[in-house]
Amino acid sequence: MGSHFRFGENWDRFTELIDEDRIAQAEVSLSRLLEGESLAGRSFLDIGSGSGIHSLAAINLGCEPVFAVDIDDASVKATRRTLSSFASHARWECRQGSVFDLESEIGTFDVVYSWGVLHHTGSLVEALSAAVRFLKPGGLAVFALYRKTPLCGFWALEKRWYSGTSSYLQAVARGIYISLFWLGLLVTGRSIRRYIQEYPVRNRGMDFYRDVHDWLGGYPYESVSHEWLKTFLESQGLSEERSFVRKPGLGLLGTGNDEYVFKKLT
Repeated sequence: MGSHFRFGENWDRFTELIDEDRIAQAEVSLSRLLEGESLAGRSFLDIGSGSGIHSLAAINLGCEPVFAVDIDDASVKATRRTLSSFASHARWECRQGSVFDLESEIGTFDVVYSWGVLHHTGSLVEALSAAVRFLKPGGLAVFALYRKTPLCGFWALEKRWYSGTSSYLQAVARGIYISLFWLGLLVTGRSIRRYIQEYPVRNRGMDFYRDVHDWLGGYPYESVSHEWLKTFLESQGLSEERSFVRKPGLGLLGTGNDEYVFKKLT
């Protein structure tokens, strides 16, 4: 963790916001990725569980068992709190560790899910290879990864600085970023209030201000193109089922996550 941004403190605070509405949005997000495919009775591995809200969504959609893992002890605490509060009846387990540390004794899974995580490991290629080892034949890998933009090099430097600077300077950086973001909304005729109100609906039940902190501090940082990822995962014995990919822009205020679903060939 010494070289990584500590996402867990942010997610631990986020658990205070989790309610039925946010849980419902997390379920909608997961169902969208799987295009309504039933998850009943399917095993689920959540790599980088954060607040635990998406492990919870998987449970509510019928997954069992659910195995959650996160490198950050605060995220493990948050995930356990969320699942204990909302899914005490379910079969789940949460451990601390990275995708590189997972032991083969945990078995293989019908769904391996990692949203916005593997590009923060410091070695995306190795992280992807490690993650898909835990897929059953015919299982689904559900990944979200930063899309590559011309300014990704700048953001890598910014994130390295932000993750190592003081909390005061982090707050200053967030203030500058949010001000520029609001300016962008105003210039394009969009309502700031509406954007904030609708943010959880459009973003998996998440919170704008906590996501800004995560974006600015998310180090290590890597990004990929759709074409590169498809070629790489096909070399690992997977085929693309579907993707939700936006055309990359300049990346002036950052880059979003593209979402992918790949199936392990039998």
